[in-house]
Amino acid sequence: MDPSLSIEKLKNVGPRNLSRLYNLGIKTLKDLLWHFPVRYEDYTQTLSISNIEPGQKVNVQGQIVQINSRRIFPRRMSVTNAIVQDSTGAVKVVWFNQPYIEETLPEGTFVSLAGKVNLDKHGLYLSSPAYEKIVNNESGAMKQESGIKDSQPTIHNSSLKHTSGLVPVYPETEGVTSKYLRFLIKPLLKTIKLNDPLPPAILQKYNLPQIDEAMKTIHYPLDPGQADLAKERFAFEDLLLFQLKALLERRKLNQLKSISIKFDQEFIKDFISKLPFELTKDQKIATLEILKDIEKSYPMNRLLEGDVGSGKTVVALIAAMQIAKAGFQTVFMVPTEVLANQHFKTVSSLAGQDLLRVGLLTSSACKLNGSDFKRSELKKEIADGGVDLIIGTHAVIQKDVSFKNLAMVVIDEQHRFGIQQRAALVKNSNPQILNDKQAPNSQIGNSQQIVPHLLSMTATPIPRTLALTIYGDLDISLIKEKPKNRQKIITKIVSPSKVKEAYRFVRDEVAKGRQAFVVCPRIEVSDPRKEIKVSGERSKMNILWADVKAVEEEYQKLSGSVFPELQVAMLHGKLKSKEKDEIMKKFKDGDFDILVSTSVIEVGVDVPNASIMMIESAERFGLAQLHQFRGRVGRSEHQSYCLLISSTSDKSVNQRLKALEECDDGFELAEKDMSIRGPGEFFGVKQSGIPDLGMASLANVDLIKKARLEARLLLKENPSLTSYPLLKDRLESFQKLTHFE
Repeated sequence: MDPSLSIEKLKNVGPRNLSRLYNLGIKTLKDLLWHFPVRYEDYTQTLSISNIEPGQKVNVQGQIVQINSRRIFPRRMSVTNAIVQDSTGAVKVVWFNQPYIEETLPEGTFVSLAGKVNLDKHGLYLSSPAYEKIVNNESGAMKQESGIKDSQPTIHNSSLKHTSGLVPVYPETEGVTSKYLRFLIKPLLKTIKLNDPLPPAILQKYNLPQIDEAMKTIHYPLDPGQADLAKERFAFEDLLLFQLKALLERRKLNQLKSISIKFDQEFIKDFISKLPFELTKDQKIATLEILKDIEKSYPMNRLLEGDVGSGKTVVALIAAMQIAKAGFQTVFMVPTEVLANQHFKTVSSLAGQDLLRVGLLTSSACKLNGSDFKRSELKKEIADGGVDLIIGTHAVIQKDVSFKNLAMVVIDEQHRFGIQQRAALVKNSNPQILNDKQAPNSQIGNSQQIVPHLLSMTATPIPRTLALTIYGDLDISLIKEKPKNRQKIITKIVSPSKVKEAYRFVRDEVAKGRQAFVVCPRIEVSDPRKEIKVSGERSKMNILWADVKAVEEEYQKLSGSVFPELQVAMLHGKLKSKEKDEIMKKFKDGDFDILVSTSVIEVGVDVPNASIMMIESAERFGLAQLHQFRGRVGRSEHQSYCLLISSTSDKSVNQRLKALEECDDGFELAEKDMSIRGPGEFFGVKQSGIPDLGMASLANVDLIKKARLEARLLLKENPSLTSYPLLKDRLESFQKLTHFE
């Protein structure tokens, strides 16, 4: 059978199940086979009925000696009772609302059962166990055994899918159970032939199984060790593809041409000396790394990682100053209008109009050096080279925005922009043939189309393993130091019983002239049933989110009953841009005491007078995100506080929040967060195209190092991978699938 065959070609997949399988991302036989188990039920040991005990999950095999069904009124319920016997004894079995079982398993049938043993006043029984008939050739052997007193039945039929051995449990959706998936997958394992993309030498070197063997043992292992080895083999394959992709991207980038901007040390020293603060050691190192990068004749591709408030913006500004002095342009792209306005004000005040012509371009604002401009006039200025640094949102990448000589693109909070948006920006930013103008401090060959340097900035610290894989094609600069004289933020977990005390504390702080943020996880309360757009586990998560306090609800509560004497404002994503900006401006100016917000506050907002960050239902957020919220306060000389309001008293849930009380290092918290939630959820790549197993492997440092080494060796030996056609094909499909937004 061909793995690329559509799933609808399988005999037992009808129209109803087809759409359900699509919900799980299963469209081909390959998708089905790569739908790996999340865990296994251990039914490797078949117990004699006389040896079973309450609370055990067991596999027993025997003969149905009695079975009947009855309806219970008025509960509209049916109960099927059976007695199953082996050579050592008998046990009662109960199924609910499955009356057809009486016909499926008539008296005399030999069955294999798997389930939990319960105890009531009538004795032991199995409640709703999984069941399978034992086929004729095996039941004959069982009859012979059952004639021997106290013998142990040992029927292990290889055709058993659901009740014997390590039974796979898969990610499910409504209408597609693990039982149905096992029913589809097990026969395929016998008939399908897979081509192994991994070179035999690599498999041998690391003692990894070939793909056919690994596929069988990941679905139906004989023991846990087999399952682990199969998982490692598939994880290694994904990591090798990650590494090959990153190394090829880097090589491709190094073959492109970019504007070489000469590093003018005296000019940069003079600018830094006039800043109203001293740069930290990390800021100086990052600045030097960037200035050295933009001297090169191929494009920079650097990620600047820095904790909230660590001073990434000024580092990017210094590079933009150098580029402007050389006669070229920089674009600074941010995810929200609130942040664009904030950066515009910060950069304008630090640079001064004499040194840098700074433009702001968003969907609702157009400014140049502090003055309002018509959109058409500002676009003309940009196209004519009259703007050195353009700060903006998605408005910057519209088709009618073109640049005269763009040398660098800075993207803040990189993964908030989609791949297509980045591609559009690069497309619009290629300075065309630059024969007419060669700036004095730049070198570029005539008639050469160029690609701008790229600096990505993020306040989400990337764990080391993700930096080696997802960001493998980037150079990375780290800013770990906090600016001098920055006080540590005091963080406290507030249990439901202590919320009133927390409100009292907020009131006291406001009385001292301070302000407070209140963050809620979801935008508004609505009918949870309407919120459910998918089934299974994800639908449960949607319901959980729907139950979380809404901003509107929280605003009404705080402004109406908790703080009626204070000025409370509300900010969420459904407000128009102008309304958001107006609310933020008033809050920053002190017109409001408390701002209730969704997680829109996470990105970049700077209100120095705010000293309290109160986060409702804090356990709903990841540690890295909570740390970013916390960084929105503590930006002045005032002592600041972060109050983590938990909606549960469950100690195990709140244990995770303890890490925030004890640690204020974003990089350390990111590592903890990824270990708790897993790389996929940590990075928000549920739609990344990476299989769950491949995503989970991003936490395995040793495996990443092995994959990185082998990727380098393969490309050194055979740069085009023509000697490894199966691996090359697999890499091409992997590159199409994987993306990070």
